[in-house]
Amino acid sequence: MSLAQNPQAMAELDLGTGQGPDGRLRAAPPARRRNGGGLIRGLVGNAKSVAGIVILVIFLLIAVFAPVISPADPNLITGMGSQPPSPEHWLGTTAKGQDVLALNIWGSRSSLFVGFAVGTLATIVGLVVGLASAYLGRWVDNVLSLVTNVFLLLPGLPLLVILAAFLPQGLGTVILVLVITGWAGSARVLRSQAMSIRGKDFVGAAQVTGETGMRIMFREMLPNMASIVMSTFLACVIFGIGAQAALEFLGLGDISTVSWGTNLYWASNDGALLTGAWWAFVPPGVCIALVAFALALVNYGVDETTNPRLRRPRRRTTPDEPTRVATTRDTRRPVIRPEEKAR
Repeated sequence: MSLAQNPQAMAELDLGTGQGPDGRLRAAPPARRRNGGGLIRGLVGNAKSVAGIVILVIFLLIAVFAPVISPADPNLITGMGSQPPSPEHWLGTTAKGQDVLALNIWGSRSSLFVGFAVGTLATIVGLVVGLASAYLGRWVDNVLSLVTNVFLLLPGLPLLVILAAFLPQGLGTVILVLVITGWAGSARVLRSQAMSIRGKDFVGAAQVTGETGMRIMFREMLPNMASIVMSTFLACVIFGIGAQAALEFLGLGDISTVSWGTNLYWASNDGALLTGAWWAFVPPGVCIALVAFALALVNYGVDETTNPRLRRPRRRTTPDEPTRVATTRDTRRPVIRPEEKAR
């Protein structure tokens, strides 16, 4: 009988010496790979992820300290309408006379909050569904896979429009709608990763020792999925920010709040594009693009850190290493001397 089939022998195994109850040496259980710390070190050492993190930190600081940077109400009329950028209004004014810079500073709070809230909730839902489907299997996997496929087949934008049109307006409604329409893709990706980890030796050893299913899923399998969870979270945040801006631009969000999407909505309603008031709609669009670009940079850093094929090999050279001289493949070619060239 093997060690895995004899729980009593496994319980009596001396973990310090690897010696079983019969005095023979036993093979140690396979080590679990926990790449959370390595992922963070890899992100810090990656130029793309560092650039993305710096951009994100700048926007987060602007959102947190918005009351300090622009203490006045951003909806207040502080000048003439449709004024171009000037020393008084760095990004100009809207058609109503509101300061565009103040609107974008305060709009970062709502847009970033919705984006990170949608990313967190959609990743959690997708993670729970993916882990349960991969670990429990059988009819649970069939049911959860069917539900996931249904949400993946439903067209995203029409479903967003229908849900946002019939539900009460507010940030909570926007977050709920985006989570409902955005969790299925992450669940499919996380399920495939969990299925590959499900067959590892340490999962079987945990089952033999009597650990519960919840502990195996969240204490044994989840730490080995840190990189894919991080990538899924970043993708969901990008989806949340972009989808919120799209809904509010169409007038289906809460237009009474100040966000990058509502800034685009009011710029469109005021005819900023027709009148050439580019300062009314370019800044919120640039902010959305920069945040999405920063998140994509961090995502690229995660891929390069965790994917061995994308890692750049670092070759260390020593002063004593001889210099290689490039030679031609055809060694039979005659060498022409300088005096023969002169002839």
